[in-house]
Amino acid sequence: MRFVFSSGTVSNATVRAALVAVSALSLSACSETFDKLNPFADEKYKPEVVEEVPAANLYNDGLARMSDSNFTGASKKFSDLEKQHPYSPYAKKALLMTAYTNYESGSYDDAIQASKRYLTLHPGDKDAAYAQYLMAMSYYSMAPDVSRDQEQAEKAGVALQELVQRYPTSEYVKDAKWKLQVIQDQLAGKEMEVGRYYLNRRNYTAAINRFRVVVSRYQTTRHVEEALERLTEAYMALGIVNEAQTAAAVLGHNFPDSPWYKDAHALLAKGGASPREDRGSWISRSFRSVVGLVSGSN
Repeated sequence: MRFVFSSGTVSNATVRAALVAVSALSLSACSETFDKLNPFADEKYKPEVVEEVPAANLYNDGLARMSDSNFTGASKKFSDLEKQHPYSPYAKKALLMTAYTNYESGSYDDAIQASKRYLTLHPGDKDAAYAQYLMAMSYYSMAPDVSRDQEQAEKAGVALQELVQRYPTSEYVKDAKWKLQVIQDQLAGKEMEVGRYYLNRRNYTAAINRFRVVVSRYQTTRHVEEALERLTEAYMALGIVNEAQTAAAVLGHNFPDSPWYKDAHALLAKGGASPREDRGSWISRSFRSVVGLVSGSN
């Protein structure tokens, strides 16, 4: 657009007014073009005042949803309470209930995070043991079968062990100990699965490392008998007869009626050896660290 001025004097004010008019026209045209491309052009901002719901109302609403087994909805109410009323007497309860309702709804990661926050903010509280239990149970619920990665099972084991050690008089300890045994058995089973894989492929050193984990960490599981027998096999295959004899001897001392001991004994006899414990062996030392497992030596 061009402005042609006739001869004569044109004031600065007149020129500025013309430029402003041009700018306004340009902005108006741009706005109209943008609105045609904007699917939300017809929506207008409407300021709204959101009323704050009292903490007691949110808490009771959460409880009501829990009673209807609407744990997802209940969790949202308890979470809203904690955010809107962080200094309310209900806030601490709401955080614990957030962990519980997330656990019940299967939102285990959220349950773990809420439990951890509770333990961080209220470590000495009377309900801290329950928060620890919820965290452990969430990990436990996510633990897969022995054929898959055991990261969650390991975390469950750590959380359960912490519960037993930190809150020994808690009402949750009995169940925690039982589940800890289940987790340890599963972790030992995974080590055995990998150890057998290496043993079958004659990678004896790798196999021994796996069976060693079972003997060192999971002596109270049902897998330890087989682990000792497999150690006898692997050490004999490598020609380390002394350790093979020790593995068989420790197996015989602690599980004399085990079919695994019979296999280990027969394997040694085939090689012209017999069970004999070397108390300086790592196998012997591992078992002596557990009171009552080793009764003596040959």
